[in-house]
Amino acid sequence: MVPLSEQIATSFPHYLGWVRAEWIQNTIALMATLLVILAVGVASRRVLGQRLLRWVGAVIKRIPLASIIYDSAKKLLDMLQTEPGSTQRVVLIDFPHRDMKSVGLVTRVIKEQGTDRELAAVYVPTTPNPTSGYLEIVPVELLTPTDWTVDQAMSFIISGGAVAPSSVPFTRAGERSQ
Repeated sequence: MVPLSEQIATSFPHYLGWVRAEWIQNTIALMATLLVILAVGVASRRVLGQRLLRWVGAVIKRIPLASIIYDSAKKLLDMLQTEPGSTQRVVLIDFPHRDMKSVGLVTRVIKEQGTDRELAAVYVPTTPNPTSGYLEIVPVELLTPTDWTVDQAMSFIISGGAVAPSSVPFTRAGERSQ
């Protein structure tokens, strides 16, 4: 660090002459050392962590029923961790009946066979463990859209409704005018 800091101080004496101070050089050396240790730690954790996850996944895939559950849970968690796109949004659906709503995540939009009507695959997570839940197939026109993010919806679900926005769009847009 000393030769580098001397070169910097000599090149820019009016602006960076203070870099010659011994305590500055020691501080820069300490910070550079910590940065290298951190970078090595992150790189090794990623490599070793990925290998460990692949190994666990390979073991689980050999167990017939466990592989189906593991793959499904992994896909769900991957979906919840990604940024919401056009097909992943938070909605309210009539569940278990018309006068009650449940928070759901639209995971996919599909077409009804024969009519081409749009249907949404809506995952309805349970409280307080959102990794278990229901999959409902709902006509798109029966969805009540929200402006919630996936994080807000998960906070609402996990907290049992204690962490909630001050207002909720309970009625669908088409029903409000009636």
